[in-house]
Amino acid sequence: MKAELKRLADRAATEGLLDVAYANVDSPFGPILLASTPRGLVKLSLPNYDADEALGQLAGQISPRVLEAPARLDDARRQLDLYFEGRLHEFDLALDWQLSKGFRRRALRAIDRIPYGRTRSYTEIARSAGNERAVRAAGTACGANPIPIVVPCHRVLRSGGALGGYGGGLPMKQALLEMEGVLEQRR
Repeated sequence: MKAELKRLADRAATEGLLDVAYANVDSPFGPILLASTPRGLVKLSLPNYDADEALGQLAGQISPRVLEAPARLDDARRQLDLYFEGRLHEFDLALDWQLSKGFRRRALRAIDRIPYGRTRSYTEIARSAGNERAVRAAGTACGANPIPIVVPCHRVLRSGGALGGYGGGLPMKQALLEMEGVLEQRR
């Protein structure tokens, strides 16, 4: 069956019928859904999100031609594995930003520039995105981030250093920041 699915995915890609490839990936936090277009990684759904809902969003916002094609996401899967092992500090993946627009996209691009092991405040992200008073909008951009972890919104904190929110839940945000050496492990 897997060989048949691979053959179908390869044929769809060859014939230009595959607009969105996706794969399910294991992580230390649970299953993650990855999706890419020919332009790059477009979606990473965290474990607490419904995969069917994410696929429906991709079909509705990008193209109904969505197909499971794990081989198309091998590089992203490999890099995520290395990141979770603590051996990768910077992702080298093409990103497709089409699921975010305007200020949100500018904020996410600013977040994408936050180095491993460092943090920024929502105010700093708002300023980098062109409107330092749009602090809540910067928070909304984090919450709507279609590519978390790779676009590291977990590195954005409140001005006083409090964690703030996170789409994967605060325990996941805390664990990612501890892994990166930003926070001491809390017991």
